[in-house]
Amino acid sequence: MTPSPIWHPFTQHGLGEPTPLVTGAGGAALFTSDGRRVVDAISSWWVTTHGHAHPRIAAAIAQQAGRLDQIIFAGWTHEPAEALAAGLRAIMPPELTRVFFSDSGSTSVEVALKMALGYWLNRGEPRHRILVMENGYHGDTIGAMSVGARGVFNRAYRPLLFDVETIPFPAAGGGQDTLDALDRACRDGVGLDGAAAFIVEPLLLGAGGMLVYPAAILAEMRRICTHHGVLFIADEVMTAWGRTGTLLACEQAGVVPDILCLSKGLTGGAIPLAVTMAIEPVFAAHHGSDRGRMFFHSSSYTANPIACAAANANLAIWREEPVLDRVADLARRQADRLAALETLPTITGARRLGTVTAIEIGGSAGYLSDRAPRLLDFFRRRDVLLRPLGDTVYVMPPYCISDADLDLVYEAIAEACDI
Repeated sequence: MTPSPIWHPFTQHGLGEPTPLVTGAGGAALFTSDGRRVVDAISSWWVTTHGHAHPRIAAAIAQQAGRLDQIIFAGWTHEPAEALAAGLRAIMPPELTRVFFSDSGSTSVEVALKMALGYWLNRGEPRHRILVMENGYHGDTIGAMSVGARGVFNRAYRPLLFDVETIPFPAAGGGQDTLDALDRACRDGVGLDGAAAFIVEPLLLGAGGMLVYPAAILAEMRRICTHHGVLFIADEVMTAWGRTGTLLACEQAGVVPDILCLSKGLTGGAIPLAVTMAIEPVFAAHHGSDRGRMFFHSSSYTANPIACAAANANLAIWREEPVLDRVADLARRQADRLAALETLPTITGARRLGTVTAIEIGGSAGYLSDRAPRLLDFFRRRDVLLRPLGDTVYVMPPYCISDADLDLVYEAIAEACDI
């Protein structure tokens, strides 16, 4: 058989690991060309919320594809985008008055950073310093990598990355060091050295190891930024749409960001789309008769009508179906299984937030842990899609997953402890 020419993401092809061919999906399951049924325990990289091939979302995509598939969005508009913007305004915090479309989580972060820098420049107070949290991850484009943790993910690209100031991750049982460091960073510097924005993943750091910190710390970080006039950017690309137990993770801290990044579950995970929402002053700083003050960002597929139709179907599901009840039920079922799992002697660091659970098997040796490929192979052979972050195994399934499938997932994790 001729080898595939495809270069897969986050894959070392030199290891010769198998690449299953997926031919279909439904609910929490994937189906492969060799007749296997695989439980998708990570929502296909955290995107699938209601389940694969959801009929309402699939129908919306099909209907829109036959009506209007694509249109330039610079100076033009269309009904799916207008409906989606209105729908987001209705469901998101009212302070977030403006909706800017893009096509992925990384680009929603790029947009947020450019909005923040443009805000300060257009106010006549250019600030260039971006504050970030230790262990953060915000995507793989240049700006998103710059505000993420430096390490194996981006060491080859360091010459391209801009400097940031890193705030320590809140230590277990504390967090005062984090708050003190943020306060100093916000207070220090004027002009170009002033802090423009602080970007953070609320409550749960994803690729950094599924690290959890308290809502009280998030609330205090927001208060510090507000006190010093530093823009607060919430990257809810992964944490939104019920993952942490609420529509937005920020809700649990009573926090409204100045700029909000959304993607992944925005379309229920069916098709790429992202938005960056902003408070009115951020928009107003770019508004006027001077064309040089406009917001200079776009892509060819900005607000693609088919993607917007999928997102509108997702919003309808949230409006008309008991999604948060399903989220609460899954959170309870996850907690029950995690409680049983954490009694095993080789498991440490058991933690849960909403529908997400995570543990370490045999300690934590970083993303390039020798155990990680063995775990990946073991789970693949057990017909479970789990993709450990080094020694960190996490479970983040679609909300429709059955008890039987959850049992398969946690049984596989328990058996993997001896690997």
